[in-house]
Amino acid sequence: MKIVFSFIVFSIVLLACSTTNKNTLSVNAIKNNTDNFISNVMKQNSPLFDSVLGDIDQNRLQIIYTQIDRKKNGKPEFNDHYFNISDSSYFYPASTVKLPVAILALQKLNELKITGLNKNSIMISEADHSGQSEVYNDPSSPDGRPTIEHYIKKILLVSDNDAFNRLYEFLGQEYINNTLHKMGYKEVQIVHRLDISLTEDENRHTNPVRFFDTSGNLVYQKPLEESKLIYATRSTKMGVGFYRGGEIVNEPFDFSKKNRLSLTTLHSIVRSVMFPDAVSKKQRFKLTKEDHEFLRKYMSMTPPESKFPSYDNENYWDTYVKYFLYGTGKNISKKGIRIFNKVGKAYGFLIDAAYIADFDNNVEFMLSAVIHCNSDGIFNDDKYDYDDVGLPFLKNLGQAIYDHEIKRKKKVDPDLSKFQFNYTQ
Repeated sequence: MKIVFSFIVFSIVLLACSTTNKNTLSVNAIKNNTDNFISNVMKQNSPLFDSVLGDIDQNRLQIIYTQIDRKKNGKPEFNDHYFNISDSSYFYPASTVKLPVAILALQKLNELKITGLNKNSIMISEADHSGQSEVYNDPSSPDGRPTIEHYIKKILLVSDNDAFNRLYEFLGQEYINNTLHKMGYKEVQIVHRLDISLTEDENRHTNPVRFFDTSGNLVYQKPLEESKLIYATRSTKMGVGFYRGGEIVNEPFDFSKKNRLSLTTLHSIVRSVMFPDAVSKKQRFKLTKEDHEFLRKYMSMTPPESKFPSYDNENYWDTYVKYFLYGTGKNISKKGIRIFNKVGKAYGFLIDAAYIADFDNNVEFMLSAVIHCNSDGIFNDDKYDYDDVGLPFLKNLGQAIYDHEIKRKKKVDPDLSKFQFNYTQ
């Protein structure tokens, strides 16, 4: 039921404590954190947000907005604003876990330092345990070769599940989680593949993988691995029921062994790709300048702009994985804007984490949000409120923040040229 938005509602449900940060985002230290800024932006546009803000707990809404100001030398400064952020409040991260795994795949190649091994090396996935499958070719690549580069493109362009699974298998469960934990992202649990039903044991076992150079010479191989990772146990149950085998089970759905990734961590990881010097040294991925440019290009490219892989416009439109500013819309209305982002959509959860740049008006900001769209509390029934609630909300949120940003006066206009790419090559 729609509840009328008002200042009284805000004063009751919001914990008002202002949080800003000029340098690095605080990670794993945020609990029930809200400042008035985002609240006021939504209040000024109240008709667009009433239905969601009427029940924040039901919608599990969290938002992080970062203002970016430039010094005279061009160095960025960041002001972080939070709405209802709690790192202890679980949401299913869905496809957003693909972003750190894609980044770590590039980092792993750099760490191995093997002559002839790079993101364009032929990657052959073998099968040596139950639940595993092989990959010897990729018809969507220019020459049929499966490569880390091509898998990352598919992840960033259309959020391809199989591409994520192959990189998960290359890295292994221990490397993914231990590396992120050492970087300070302590709450992260990336413990299963996506879109396929496997046991915990099957997800702990990752495929043998071999890499070949373009002449067919073996340059590196990783054997079958079994993860001994011990990760924090949790009891995370939601809703009132779920479907299993076509039958309704009238009890909460258990997310306790599902992937976990907080919004503050996701926001920080996006920042580390766009502004590596703006996160602490511990939280910088071991990437080259070329790696950063590659990630940025494909985070901002649209599916129709890609030649390999190639996507049809009917199923993969211009705004296919761009929730902010567009929502359910399929056409790009603002030609000068690029959105560098990663989205997630599963179990009624919608997530978007983005750096948004308007090259025509010299506007830049970061925005991340999660909203749960499952009003009946039933999981696995494919009846979620994405189109009616979640996507319109994220579209309106992005537009409201953009409208504020385009009016905001800045002492120094940003030089955004390093974020502009030729998408025809």
